[in-house]
Formats: sequence, C-alpha cells, structure tokens
Amino acid sequence: MVDTPAADEAAPEPADPEPAPPALRHGVPVAEAPGTAVLHPTREQLAEVVEALYADGYLMCIDVTVVDYLTFGRRTAAEGDILSTERTLPGGLAPERFEVVYHFLRHADHDRVRLRVQVPESDPTVVSLFDRYPGTEAMEREAFDMFGVRFDGHPDLTRILMPEDWVGHPLRKDYASGRIPVQFKASADER
Repeated sequence: MVDTPAADEAAPEPADPEPAPPALRHGVPVAEAPGTAVLHPTREQLAEVVEALYADGYLMCIDVTVVDYLTFGRRTAAEGDILSTERTLPGGLAPERFEVVYHFLRHADHDRVRLRVQVPESDPTVVSLFDRYPGTEAMEREAFDMFGVRFDGHPDLTRILMPEDWVGHPLRKDYASGRIPVQFKASADER
C-alpha cells in the first residue's frame, strides 16, 4: 500500500526559485529577442563592448537610434484608469529616460547583435562610435538633432535635419508639439 496524504493535508507549496542570473557576453547582461542577441552595456562599458564585437566580426553598425521613455508606463485606459507598466532590464540595470540603441551585423553568417545603453536625462552623453564605425556619422548626428543625446568624440556633431538655429529636439516626449508655420520663398517665375 502506498501512503498518500489525506485530502485535508495540503502538499507543501514549492518555493519560488531565485531568478537565474542573466547570461553574460563580453561582461554585460544579454537578453534574447527573435533573431538577435540584445546586450545591455553601461555607458562606461560601451567602447569596450563595441571593440569586442568588432573583433568577433561585427564589421557593420547598421543603425543608431534613441528611445525616449519619459512617458513609458503612464497611460490611461479607455475607462479613465491609469495603467502602469514597469520597465525591467537584465542584470539589475536601472532604467533611464533615454536609451541609445545600436544594431550590428556580422556578414559571415548574417548574425545580428543589438546594444541598448541607458542614458540619464541629467547627462545625455555617450561615446561616439565614429572612429570604429565611420558609417555612424550621420546616424549619431540625427540622434543628437532629434533627441539631444551628445556623442563624445564625434567629428561634426551639428544638426542634420533641423535648421542650425532650431531650439529644442523634436522627438523628445516633452517637446511641445503643435503647428509649425511653414515659410515659403517667393517664386521667381510667375505662372
């Protein structure tokens, strides 16, 4: 005969296991996304991780962009309730307002890697990748122009889309959107 617990005796609840530490690659936490590894270096680790990726054969940086998380997690449902969502990052990294996102490609096997670097609002600065990846020149200028994130070491960090005398950075979530007057020049040839 097999001893079975009585119906009124509950089996002990399994203890919640501790979350496994995040996987590391080049010393930084890694998360997986469909078709790509996502590395989360700090601003201080960025240059070292980029050099390691270059040594691994990631010879092309195909994109540099910025995400502004100012309003992330604060949205209103149709019924008027405030819904909140927390942003979590691997390895105990603290989420910041800005995130600079880089995509790298290794041509040998078409493997892709994404870097997500947290950048604080109080000091929106990261190191420029121009010396290693000259093709990032225009992408870093666009990120600076639209979001105001500075790239230390960039050879010509000036506006690329907006006029030089433009005030502010139009893709920031706190930028006042509204009607922008369009200025037309008089046509030289009358029809």
